[in-house]
Amino acid sequence: MQSNDITFYQRFEADILAGRKTITIRDKSESHFKAGDILRVGRFEDNQYFCTIKVLSVSPITLDELTEQHAKQENMGLDELKEVIRGIYPSEESLFIIKFRVFI
Repeated sequence: MQSNDITFYQRFEADILAGRKTITIRDKSESHFKAGDILRVGRFEDNQYFCTIKVLSVSPITLDELTEQHAKQENMGLDELKEVIRGIYPSEESLFIIKFRVFI
């Protein structure tokens, strides 16, 4: 069985598959991806594969630099986005935006 390259919380699966979520914000440990990479995507909860994505770009960002546009690409409001990120990376200031599209 092939392993997944990146995982997302299950609640994001439908948004990713529908193309409503087109970025993910990660910490340095997942900043090694590069434009053109094809990644197998699994659910965080059970590591079940659910799609393949193509990385379009990876760029550094801080929590303070996040905008409504980023939130829209995550399919949520800006306050909600910041809250979600704080919950996952409570003490991290240096983050990375991974822009992607579902790869068929």
